[in-house]
Amino acid sequence: MGGSAAALVLVVVGATAALRPNRTVDPDKLSTVERGDIARSVVATGKIEPLTKVEVKSKASGIVEKILIDEGQRVEAGQVLVELDKEQLRSAVAESMANLEAARSALEAAEAAYQKNLVDAQGPDLPFLGKDMERAHDLYKQGLIALNVMQDAEKNYQLALNHQVSAERNADMAKAQVSEAKAQIAQSKAALDNAEENLRYATITSPIDGEVLSKDVEVGDAVSSILVLGSQATLVMTLGDTSEVYVKGRVDESDIGKVYLGQTARIVVESFQGKTFQGRVTKISPLGVEKDNVTTFEVRVSIENPAGELRANMSANAEILLEEDKHVLVVPEGAPIFDKDHNVWVEVPDRKADTGRRRVQVKVGITNGVKAEILAGVEEGQRVVLP
Repeated sequence: MGGSAAALVLVVVGATAALRPNRTVDPDKLSTVERGDIARSVVATGKIEPLTKVEVKSKASGIVEKILIDEGQRVEAGQVLVELDKEQLRSAVAESMANLEAARSALEAAEAAYQKNLVDAQGPDLPFLGKDMERAHDLYKQGLIALNVMQDAEKNYQLALNHQVSAERNADMAKAQVSEAKAQIAQSKAALDNAEENLRYATITSPIDGEVLSKDVEVGDAVSSILVLGSQATLVMTLGDTSEVYVKGRVDESDIGKVYLGQTARIVVESFQGKTFQGRVTKISPLGVEKDNVTTFEVRVSIENPAGELRANMSANAEILLEEDKHVLVVPEGAPIFDKDHNVWVEVPDRKADTGRRRVQVKVGITNGVKAEILAGVEEGQRVVLP
């Protein structure tokens, strides 16, 4: 009898304990309202690029004789980078100068011949010989001179006339030779200018102030002319102005509407762990690119780089700040609960409640996928329940 009563008491006590509500919240599901900084951003991932990048190619063809600059060195506009072998080019200049001198001599000879033939063509003796012939005719008719004397006068006049016609023809030919010699001088001078220009082109200089990003030839390498092969010509060096660099990344179309020119950005570079660089948005592509059913837009974020720390092709993430608040109340983003009426709540521990927690309505500010800003409803240090 006594044993049965004791068992009954244990069953009742056990049933009462089982029915008592558990008002204790698991500590692993609790978080504290803290003060901190929060920002909402989009990230453009890309490479560091110099503000200005120039591929240096030669206007002359030849063999590399000297390389005066190495990778990483600073250069100024006009500074000599590479010298090509100039032996053949100097020979071409000398040959062109000789051809020009020969053309000038030919012109002088042609002009002299033209002047001589011009004088001969004017025939200053021809009028006198004509009068002599007429006088001889009159004297012969009068029987004052013999026939052969008259015939000599006719012969002299005819020879002079033939000489004049020949001189006129020669003068025309000499005039043509003068024109031809002048054209030859112009052609020889153009050839000389071209040879001298090619000689100058054999000295390759920097077109910009910047840094040598890459050296693409060695001494003894053959270099082709960009004037002949265009874009297929030999790349000699790549230069860049790295005083200002930029990250060229892509932003998803769902976020691009929040990005604008001049917007602040924080840049994180893999080579500088724990260091952040400041930048700004300087370019937004107007045309999106679709790949794998995802449309993205190219965005450029510029960064001042006076010390030259950032180098071309470093991997970087540009975090473009859309919103930022400092020293505000924040909780884990999973803490706020949104109902169907767009009200926002958080749960706080409350031992008086049947479930050990109660709802408190709050106002939420910035959320960034990790934390949420609380504008009103809870205080710093207060505990909240995570779902």
